Amino acid sequence: MTRAAENLEGISARLDEVRNRIDASARRAGRDAQEVTLVSVSKTHPASLVAQAIRAGATDLGENKVQEASEKIAEITRASDLSARWHFIGHLQSNKARRAVNLFDLIHTVDSVALAERLERLCEEERRAELPVLVQLNLAGEATKAGAEVSELPLIVERINACARVRLKGLMTMPPFAEDPEESRTYFRRLRELRDEWEARGAFMNGAGALSMGMSHDYEAAVEEGATIVRVGTAIFGAREKPRG
Repeated sequence: MTRAAENLEGISARLDEVRNRIDASARRAGRDAQEVTLVSVSKTHPASLVAQAIRAGATDLGENKVQEASEKIAEITRASDLSARWHFIGHLQSNKARRAVNLFDLIHTVDSVALAERLERLCEEERRAELPVLVQLNLAGEATKAGAEVSELPLIVERINACARVRLKGLMTMPPFAEDPEESRTYFRRLRELRDEWEARGAFMNGAGALSMGMSHDYEAAVEEGATIVRVGTAIFGAREKPRG
């Protein structure tokens, strides 16, 4: 068996395992697993491996660096007719925002009025009619993580909802890492409560607000707590490769 075939077989098996776990978690919570989008986090992994994941059935890919994603998407597009929906899940620097507007189907990490306004201006300049975004909240107040405080959420929501092109799809968070995924539930529940509150106010573009929460170590708990998007990397691709350069 070739290395490519081995990669395809391995990723396909791991994707199936994650999907089965999502399905089981959804059933435990009385939910339909079809409500949950699996974003396969491909950051730091080479384009060749990401292409294998797309061939194995990954439809949504997550990247956290604009330049790396740009190179990867271009390489995959040149080499094949493969396509996927691309999610930006990292901190978005203002000097990378224009490229992000042209690359990504969904930006998970809007955390300020200034960033929302910049994205709106860039969408107009780049003639992008609609850019769905999530507001990232730092619910634990961790100094090492990006994300808005809950007290900032009303103003950010108000500003996004005044935009013509940037559209609010939902909320996102990353709880503090803990070996026990049960420790993440407090943060998942809090995000769901906030989503429900703003959903009742008609804040989201499709009526129902998305909840992006849960990664490889705690996505099952996230699904049980209402996640509609989970961001899973290691459980699909294995350990991350060291970034180039």
